[in-house]
Amino acid sequence: MSKKRKKRESAPMPAASAGLLRFFEEETEGIKVKPEILVALAIALIVVCILANVFFR
Repeated sequence: MSKKRKKRESAPMPAASAGLLRFFEEETEGIKVKPEILVALAIALIVVCILANVFFR
């Protein structure tokens, strides 16, 4: 194996990734909502706004 290949394979991960892992491990208080429900509510709000714009002009 060449020296360049060894150096590339043994290179450490960037330091920024450790901060991201630590951030996502923290548990915070607050409302827990499934992403599917949030998307459905957003779509429902868009539909209501469009219908209100069409019928109440």
